[in-house]
Amino acid sequence: MEALRQDDPRRFGRFTALARFHEGASAVRYVARDTASGEVALITAARPELAAVPAFRRRFQAEARTAERLAGGWVAPPLDAGEEPAAPADGPEPLWTAAGYVPALPLAAAVGIAGPLDERALRILGAGIAEILSRVHAAGAVLQGLAPGTVLLAADGPRLTAFGPLGAAASAEARPGGQLSVRLGYLTPEQIEGKEVSAASDLFVLGLLLAYAATGTTPFTEGPAEEAARRIAEDEPELDAVPEALRELITNCLAKDPAARPTAGTVAAELALEGAAGLARGGWLPERLAAAVADQEARVLALEAPEETPETPGKVPAPASAKAPEPMADAGAPEPADGAAAPEHEDARPVDAAPVDDRPVSAAPADAPAAPADAPASPLETAGAPAPAGSPATAEPEDARPVDAPAPREPAAPAAGADGDIGEDRGTTRFLNTGPRPPQNDRPTTQLSLPPELVAPPGTAPAPVAQPIPPAAPVAPQQPGPTHGGPAPYPPAALPAGPAGPAGSGGGPMVSLPLPPAPAPVPDPAASRRTLLTIAAAAVGGLIVGGGSVAALGSGDTAVATDDKPAPKPRRTLPGQPPEPRWIYTHPASESSPLTTAVWRDKLLVVTSESQASAVDLRTGKRLWQRADGAKGQAALAAGADLVFVASPSEFLWLSPKNGKVVHRVRYTDAFGDLPGLAVGPLAGNSGPVIWFTGSHTVTVKAPKPKKGKKKGKDKEVVQAHYFAYDIVQRKELWRTPVPAGRAPGTPVYRVVVDRSADVLVRQEAVSLTAAEVKAAKGKGSIRSFDQKTGKLLWTKQYAAVSPEAATGGDEDGALYAAVGKDLQAFETDTAKPLWRVEGSDGSVFGIPLVAGPLIHTTERSQLVGAVERESGRLVWRRSTEVPGTGNAPSLTLSGSEKTLIAADAVQVTAFSAADGERLWKFQDIGSADPKGATVSASYRALAAGETVLVQRDRAFYAFPVA
Repeated sequence: MEALRQDDPRRFGRFTALARFHEGASAVRYVARDTASGEVALITAARPELAAVPAFRRRFQAEARTAERLAGGWVAPPLDAGEEPAAPADGPEPLWTAAGYVPALPLAAAVGIAGPLDERALRILGAGIAEILSRVHAAGAVLQGLAPGTVLLAADGPRLTAFGPLGAAASAEARPGGQLSVRLGYLTPEQIEGKEVSAASDLFVLGLLLAYAATGTTPFTEGPAEEAARRIAEDEPELDAVPEALRELITNCLAKDPAARPTAGTVAAELALEGAAGLARGGWLPERLAAAVADQEARVLALEAPEETPETPGKVPAPASAKAPEPMADAGAPEPADGAAAPEHEDARPVDAAPVDDRPVSAAPADAPAAPADAPASPLETAGAPAPAGSPATAEPEDARPVDAPAPREPAAPAAGADGDIGEDRGTTRFLNTGPRPPQNDRPTTQLSLPPELVAPPGTAPAPVAQPIPPAAPVAPQQPGPTHGGPAPYPPAALPAGPAGPAGSGGGPMVSLPLPPAPAPVPDPAASRRTLLTIAAAAVGGLIVGGGSVAALGSGDTAVATDDKPAPKPRRTLPGQPPEPRWIYTHPASESSPLTTAVWRDKLLVVTSESQASAVDLRTGKRLWQRADGAKGQAALAAGADLVFVASPSEFLWLSPKNGKVVHRVRYTDAFGDLPGLAVGPLAGNSGPVIWFTGSHTVTVKAPKPKKGKKKGKDKEVVQAHYFAYDIVQRKELWRTPVPAGRAPGTPVYRVVVDRSADVLVRQEAVSLTAAEVKAAKGKGSIRSFDQKTGKLLWTKQYAAVSPEAATGGDEDGALYAAVGKDLQAFETDTAKPLWRVEGSDGSVFGIPLVAGPLIHTTERSQLVGAVERESGRLVWRRSTEVPGTGNAPSLTLSGSEKTLIAADAVQVTAFSAADGERLWKFQDIGSADPKGATVSASYRALAAGETVLVQRDRAFYAFPVA
């Protein structure tokens, strides 16, 4: 921490800068104070020379929005940044974010002050970071933000301050022509081989980080820097100084084969089974570090705002994202966040740029001749001058130095297996509010795009190629200084020069940073080179820079296509990322949380809660009305073409879809007058206008007349239950039939398994079975058949070893499908004869199957989703949602066209192609985790409405377009 410099801004919106906190490659962090509340904040302000590059601005804004979604727990919470002003006329609009200040030391500074951490501190550090990685990986994303400078040690546990390449950059600089050069410090074996990064890549870097924290050095330090890539790819790590109890785990993290590395959840559990927060209770930092953190806090609280002079900069406008589809109101984390592609408003897209061609293009061969050192830069070369050797700002462990990686091989087309396997896609999850993404394959690709001068419209001769213009002197990047006044954590390391020498290209592997899509007019041969996008070596579909990488981007918004293919549709998104939601609706925090949700005739989303029922327009996402009469109502249904039916605890309601006004009301005391005090249970199911439900009431059974000389016995209160059919259009009861009462308070809970022409099959939920029924069942569940017209009980059957809790489904053709042990088995409904069996995963069970035409879609607790043929049980496809661990089986929903299958669980929503199982996209709105309390989370639900799938997570609703 140091005093403000003369050219530092003094104001950031409502915050007054007090001191410089930390200087990074892409941004400077300031300690600031809210002028109104006095709250201390950390401001992350992008370097002006980088903020002037459009590619940097978009990425900074996207990473900040992602940090906002990850906020909570081991991620500093964002603060309100105020209104967005217009961009200043004298230069680019400043970029900054505000986050809550937490007294903490960077890991690098902590090791420099007190040396390596002890075993307990290592466990807390590793578990905390692994918990964050687990959340990110569950969303299908890769972090790529770990480094000794991005991990902080606070009094209650670790903090992570970077969630993408910009935040973790070892160097970043603006290059001639509006290009951006970003270099990271860490490299993984798969990146050296030119392969795509994955969640396992984050685990390798976590292993490096823990080894550094445990020893004060890194496990691949011996040997010259130019052999760093070989050592990482081939040598075994040196971990003799790592505590023995942690050595095996760190060794596993540093495995050369990504498939051999543990998952983030496994690492977190092995390091701290009770969680990092639980293990850290009572303090975890060594005395010297705890004193340093306390001293830092005291110095920060004692800071006073410096007096402004005419020479000092004035107020910096609040953070703006004028090109983003949504304002970044609460953006904030101490460093820019996840590497998701930055958004851009459609109106802001350039009209003179064609879309990026997303076909793989072979990279330059390894034996290609190097350009002479004095040769001028070609329009297809990337300027990437390394940072000066020996600079404290670039000090890193030797194995962390960026090194040249071989160019990747062009990915081969996957072979179609005999079983129809389409191969595993590398889907990624787009965190909320990161805007539209460019079309791009989700396999490793190398994209080489030509400038407009080299691309001719169809049927025309190529435009003459202009001679290369010698590059202007690059803007010298400001180098970060020592962190928090501590010594430099590692010896200075020179970044390797490229094949053209220190001033040439090739400073390390370069990958593309995906840009937003743009319209596709015919390229203008006279256009400038601002749309140039030059890439060599390994690119990662949907993600961006790998460790030890350099990325070069043109200042334009997209690269020019290399062929004459027509432009993609503007709304097309990256494979693996969800489409832009049509709208997002948030249930008001002032009202109780939703109890039930239902779609009414593909026009309304009807939400019931403890206080009311309300309706949201499915076209706009705007709430239309709310009605207190519908409080605690069950899921709404369509009662004909013009009424919304809701069953409340005391009455049936028919509401107007336009304004929620009660059109009809039938109280249970009136409709079922002969059953006084009737308690209606959950609806068992419905078919057209007919609903089925259970109900119970208490009757008094008088004691029999005593025999002569005997005392009269006491009257008894007995619960009687019935199963009802009711027509909600005619508003009349069709039939009722007595059924056994359930567990107290007495109403049995039924669920319709299948509605057939002659009968309706139901099963009783295990939670409502009485103790006597459970004992009599002997571990087997029962299916009851009721006559459709009269309600008469036709039969009760048990099916093999199907338990009362087993997931069960059926079809109109006379087949029943149920989970038996770990398998899914089909039976002939009327005879209980077994038909076929599908083997499941060891230690897992099937969830409720979904029948759709000739297929049955299956779901398992092992997070596998699939499809089998109804007739034969032949497996058509099976795919994983890639959610770590096991939980409840995902619930399944088909889109209106039955082309898209949605699997929703407690962690995420995954979309598959219903026909072949191709994993289309994943979605996760990340919840918050409080280190001093329980994780805040809610399961997801999916509802189909025509060409839209509504995804609900507690109060939030997202309307995604689907096929």
